[in-house]
Amino acid sequence: MLIPFINFFIIMLMLVQTALSYGKHKLGEQALAVLIPYAYLPYLGISDKEHYIKPENRIRAKKSQVREWTDAIIFAVVAASIIRIFMIEAYTIPTSSMEKSLLVGDFLFVSKLSYGPKLPNTPLAFPFVHHTMPLSQYAKSYVEWIKWSYYRFPGTTTIKHGDVVVFNYPDGDTVSLKQQNSSYYYLVRHMGRERVWNDKFNFGDIVARPVDKRENYIKRCIGLPGDTIQIIDEVVHINGKALDFPELSQFTYEVKTDGNPINRRTINKLDITEEISMNEAGNQQITLTQESVAKLKELPNVLAVTKIIQPKGYWLPDIFPYDSAYTWNVDNFGPLYIPKAGTTVKLTLANIPLYTRIINAYELNSLSVNDGKIFINGKESTSYTFKMDYYWMMGDNRHNSADSRFWGFVPVDHIVGKAVFVWLSLDNNKSLFGGKIRWNKLMRSVH
Repeated sequence: MLIPFINFFIIMLMLVQTALSYGKHKLGEQALAVLIPYAYLPYLGISDKEHYIKPENRIRAKKSQVREWTDAIIFAVVAASIIRIFMIEAYTIPTSSMEKSLLVGDFLFVSKLSYGPKLPNTPLAFPFVHHTMPLSQYAKSYVEWIKWSYYRFPGTTTIKHGDVVVFNYPDGDTVSLKQQNSSYYYLVRHMGRERVWNDKFNFGDIVARPVDKRENYIKRCIGLPGDTIQIIDEVVHINGKALDFPELSQFTYEVKTDGNPINRRTINKLDITEEISMNEAGNQQITLTQESVAKLKELPNVLAVTKIIQPKGYWLPDIFPYDSAYTWNVDNFGPLYIPKAGTTVKLTLANIPLYTRIINAYELNSLSVNDGKIFINGKESTSYTFKMDYYWMMGDNRHNSADSRFWGFVPVDHIVGKAVFVWLSLDNNKSLFGGKIRWNKLMRSVH
């Protein structure tokens, strides 16, 4: 009973045994004892119709084969669900944002005990699926009859710089069902809210999702609560100190040759998996690790390998916080303070774009700006104290990663767990007997 999550099974066993002590052998009767014990057990104890049977006088009811299988399946589902929700869960890497550290087709285990498992916001859900029912494209796999507030149990460790973390997609609170791979807010910025909401053919219904049913993303934690992050010519600085690149991080380079392009054999040898494109000058643009860059420079037909860097002051409108006052891009960004619970910042018209989403979406306040003044919950405010910790996540494939540079901070209540172990790796571009299984990538730890 003192072991977290194991005690859940013990409690269920005690409830079922208590029901058996009153002669309740039917599945429905035992289900009542488990689901509504605070009502059903007092009824058994108070009702004149019910009688307690001492353990030595209890008769063991013979179960049919159907009942045996039903009990076994229910126990298996409950046990697996508890393990999946509170202990460890299997994930698959769907995109190349973490290449080469994690590959598309990697199957890995994510520890929820590491940072502390959190209670599900929507406990009533179809088991073993995320937000959509099996064999369905749009049907919800959960109901919101019961909603639990955010609560996280103690973990074995805390998030550290460089940890590979799984989290719920911060921009996933609102979703276009026909364009679920795109951020709803990106669609609104480019298409306009009216079209996104009214064009059902292209966008479908617009739905809201609770935190635990938003898409799962996996990135590397770059910034912790209280840090100040800045990216200068692709180099990340935390609190003024430059960080080393992850060992297998990738960037896009312009490769100039003598007219002979890089051949397929070399591409395979260098393990280049990202699509190769040509720029206006006729040079190839290739995504490479630092090791691949060194090897590519040694080729006789390669004249130059130059890293592509978006210059300081060049503004990308889709970069957080989507305001022309902050002329940031993927390679030159910040400085930006990462909020820590309990800290207070001074609010001005200049910096309110940085914290708008935190204040009204993550911490559920009403925020408005009228006549040059900032109002929170109807009260004029010149400062704000953060309720939660926030993190900054980035992919190792720096030029092909939708990460915090595009949607900002990751709240602590969105953190799912720590990626710890890859048990299988499949190359979906190859056949089963043609190298589909990456044997050298199996059974490896994530670091």
